[in-house]
Amino acid sequence: MQQLTQQAVRMDDVPLNRFHLKIAGLTFGAHFTDGYVLGVIGFAISQIRPQMALTPFQEGMLGSSALLGLFLGSLLLGWISDYIGRQKIFCFSFVVITLASAAQFFATTPEQLFWLRVLVGFGLGGDFAVGHTMLAEFSPRKHRGVLLGSFSVIWTVGYVAAGFAGHFMTALGPEAWRWLLSSSAVPAFIILLMRIGTPESPRWLMGKGRRAQALDIVHRHLGPHVLLIDEAPVASRQRFFSLFGPKYRRRTAFNSLFFVCLVIPYFAIYTFLPSILNVMGLDQSFGTDLLLNGLLIIGALLGIVLTQICSRRGFLIGAFVFLAACLALMSLLPGSFHIGLIALFAAFTLMMSAVSNLVGVFPAESFPTEVRSMGVGFATSMSRLGSAIGTAMLPLSIVHFGMPVTTGILALILVVGAIVSLAWAPETKGLTLVDAAHDPHQRPETHAVVSAE
Repeated sequence: MQQLTQQAVRMDDVPLNRFHLKIAGLTFGAHFTDGYVLGVIGFAISQIRPQMALTPFQEGMLGSSALLGLFLGSLLLGWISDYIGRQKIFCFSFVVITLASAAQFFATTPEQLFWLRVLVGFGLGGDFAVGHTMLAEFSPRKHRGVLLGSFSVIWTVGYVAAGFAGHFMTALGPEAWRWLLSSSAVPAFIILLMRIGTPESPRWLMGKGRRAQALDIVHRHLGPHVLLIDEAPVASRQRFFSLFGPKYRRRTAFNSLFFVCLVIPYFAIYTFLPSILNVMGLDQSFGTDLLLNGLLIIGALLGIVLTQICSRRGFLIGAFVFLAACLALMSLLPGSFHIGLIALFAAFTLMMSAVSNLVGVFPAESFPTEVRSMGVGFATSMSRLGSAIGTAMLPLSIVHFGMPVTTGILALILVVGAIVSLAWAPETKGLTLVDAAHDPHQRPETHAVVSAE
């Protein structure tokens, strides 16, 4: 029996163990913090507005500051980590998040608060790129989809926690916004302490030719019988613009476009929220917010199940079609048809939350080790840029075209996502990480096989 349990097994096929769960937990921390950071700003602005005499422009900039930081951080730190390693950025990002979050307590001007929140977003963006990569490179293929897809659930939990904190803390006085914004430093500092001593990704080390160090980490954390035989040293240095070269451009285009086509309607539905609630005859109270956040959590949990039982490609394409149909019907139904609008809105919310799980799965599985952080970082940065631009354009669209037409435009964006996915979405379920990252449209290349013995 002992001989059987010690039989050699590939890293992609090793059973899930405590180390995998630890890496997942440390990675989930960034998504909880992101949901919390983006959730509390709306409550804080309501108190900051009269104190600092915010103009509408300043209010908008404060609201989008973390998104701007996410765009910059995921782009820059994801690129850097492919050169210097995952582990360094994995810790550095939370140093930035912790310090910038705490410093918000002492902000005295809108400009100071804006730049501090840009720094918080910068750290979160870098961690998105590296965290997804770290977890993908350690996870066994059987459980990789569930682990990567769980990010959406954790983000929603953080967002709901921000709602609780915002409702209760802002009642403590006019200066409560300082405690509310700086409170994100608490989970960030805890995560930072827990990340100290995290090992480097053995796949990244193998790609750099550091074979002995890579195997030492594999054997220490996953077992002496575990093999890493499908990662070969990278002969040439991969630069950022290689993402747009013949080898990777299809994967780069797919991951960026499908991500953008999902997040624009996702943020838009919450821009529409007051009007939608008005149509439903509901007030935007704590109870209503809790109900809507409950739908998001249920949808995210549903997404984990669908990611596990459906093909990645089929789930994504089907979700795009379903979401586009929901918005198209919402744009066509008269405002007096309350029950139909409520049902469509609930269905849209559930499916949008469910399919959002794939934004943590596809980018991490689509790129090879040598450019994985750069690829994940670029796709994430494009999603944040798209969501910021789309959200900024929505009020203008509503004023000039009206809500039904604007909803129809959002449906068309989802149709574009469906077309992009039909054309370029790979099927990565059940594959090793190396096989998942191989684009079958490219000519096969000869790779050296690295022995693990």
